[in-house]
Amino acid sequence: MTARADRPGTTLTYPKQNQSPGAPRIPVVRRRIRSAAFPVHRHSLPQIVVDGMLVALAYFLAFRLRFDNFTVPTQYEELFEATIPWVVPVVLIVLAGFGLYQRLWNFVGQRDYEGVVKGAVVATLVIVGAIALLHPVQTPPSVEFRHSEVSTVSAPVTLPASVIALFLLLALALLIGARFLVHLVVEGRVRNFRAARDARDVLIVGGGQGGRLVVRELARNPQLRLRPVGFIDDDPRKQGIKDEHGLKVLGTTGAEQLSRVLDEVEPDEVIIAIPSAPGTVRARVVAACRARGIPVRTTPTVFELLQDGSGQLQVTRQLREVQVEDVLGREPVLMELERVGAYLSGQVVLVTGAGGSIGAELCRQIARVGPRRLVLVDHAEDNLFEILRELEQERHVRTAVPVLADCKEEERMREVFSEHRPAAVFHAAAYKHVSMMELNPVEAVRNNALATRLVARIAGELGVATFVLVSTDKAVKPATVMGASKALAEWAVEAAAARHPSTTYSTVRFGNVLGSSGSVVPIFRRQIATGGPVTITDPRMSRYFMTIPEAVQLIIRAGSLSEGSGEVFVLEMGEPVMIIDLAKAMISLSGLEPQRDIVIEVIGARAGEKLHEDLFNPYERPQPTPAQKIVRAERERLDPPWVEKTFGEINLLVLEGDAAALAEEVSKLSKLRAGAPPAQAARMAT
Repeated sequence: MTARADRPGTTLTYPKQNQSPGAPRIPVVRRRIRSAAFPVHRHSLPQIVVDGMLVALAYFLAFRLRFDNFTVPTQYEELFEATIPWVVPVVLIVLAGFGLYQRLWNFVGQRDYEGVVKGAVVATLVIVGAIALLHPVQTPPSVEFRHSEVSTVSAPVTLPASVIALFLLLALALLIGARFLVHLVVEGRVRNFRAARDARDVLIVGGGQGGRLVVRELARNPQLRLRPVGFIDDDPRKQGIKDEHGLKVLGTTGAEQLSRVLDEVEPDEVIIAIPSAPGTVRARVVAACRARGIPVRTTPTVFELLQDGSGQLQVTRQLREVQVEDVLGREPVLMELERVGAYLSGQVVLVTGAGGSIGAELCRQIARVGPRRLVLVDHAEDNLFEILRELEQERHVRTAVPVLADCKEEERMREVFSEHRPAAVFHAAAYKHVSMMELNPVEAVRNNALATRLVARIAGELGVATFVLVSTDKAVKPATVMGASKALAEWAVEAAAARHPSTTYSTVRFGNVLGSSGSVVPIFRRQIATGGPVTITDPRMSRYFMTIPEAVQLIIRAGSLSEGSGEVFVLEMGEPVMIIDLAKAMISLSGLEPQRDIVIEVIGARAGEKLHEDLFNPYERPQPTPAQKIVRAERERLDPPWVEKTFGEINLLVLEGDAAALAEEVSKLSKLRAGAPPAQAARMAT
């Protein structure tokens, strides 16, 4: 066994046995066990000195206060002088044993106060016992006559009970008082908000722990030039009460009370100190503040705090602007991933398009449920490298396998499926930029429709248990090449479900995903950052929005939700959002004024772009499912031979590269099915 010190406190041990020549040596990490005999942090030495002085003072006063006129009898004066050299070290050692010197007094808490009480009591008992056993001082010898015999007698001097009680009380008062005083000064309560003259008044939404944390940080740092003036909180028990700084809860986030408080207080800024506040509350606060020109910021979540690389919990430095996700006006759909994704645990899972925004989030969340192997398929090297690096280095996932492959190549995809034998496949690979696909219809159909048909067929032939297609609301009554290509992909999955009954196929359909590649939100952010203009195609245009985690949870949940193969699942996404309102909100949240600081420019709708998207075709009927806010699109099934014939014609046009004929054929097929039930559409087509 060989050992090497890699860093202080750690030893890397390499076993010599069972190693073949040339094989890499696997180190066994063994951490040295720190001795608990001296549990004192090096930065606590000044605190030890102060405590020693306070203990000595308490011991001195206990003797002086016990006797009248502070005159101590000779024997007790000798006892004090004989014991003071070791009483102080004994008390400090006992206090250290209770862990009082492992943290600074800046961070003192209830446990520290309890430790002081326990340590003082134990130390007092030790001192009394030591004096009783060791007899450090004896009374002067005196002559005693017994039975005509003369003898000299001396008696040990012990601590009077009153001195013991006084010492304990004084030690507790001084030790606890010193810690409390330091904590009081650090917390800023002594300063009582000595903000600068030009400090901005801040109204805090949330009178709980988050709000108190923000107030405490403002008290510690007057240089921030922020002066809290009160709280807003919906808890009826907190109305009208004051915190330790004298700040009062002025009202609730109800429309009337919120307007009243904002008009009365006239704050320069509002901070939402409830990281888990519902989107409706955030939207109400932001709307009321926007109407008065008051900027709004919000505190980060615990996850965002843990991501801070500085290691310091300085909340006011991490206040972020309210994101547009916060004000969509509906609650996010949250699922218990460990429960809904349990069917993937211990399985081989394959994700196509793993480097894209949806595919990457799929990989992150699937990795949490513990698959046996997570196969990442993507034809873009950079994207694949980034998600693999994130999974391995930041999330410590050791089961991810990167595969560079194009879903359009049948031979390569068969190799991948044969090698890894996945139990579940999530097909997220797709082209999704509408304007780009209008200019490249052949590639749109080849990648979105024909590749989906190919991957779905291979999955069925090789016995994949679950296949989930990621679709879009643009596949409903499609008006663009991209939407039509995704509609064809849905048909391909439905036909594969009829042909391969051993595989459970399903399709997931949702609207725009905030923050995904091609989403309007990052486009608006970039335009605002460059000073505008923010461009919209039509002021009447609206879209459904959801977050990336919501979309991915829906996709994973759909894999275990199917009662029959080939079903389409849709998320209840609330009311659609007007794009012009979204643009105005993002400009306002950036602290700017629409049309004054940032111009909103209407550039006109692109070819085939619809004003409003739909989640269901006219022939589809929304049906409830066991999952919250997920519905099933019930419809008549397609005729598989008709699908095969249709794809054969489309494939021929793709091979010929006839973009005009292909676009015309796809548009005709989309309109044909959108206007009639599938069975009728098949008859019409024949």
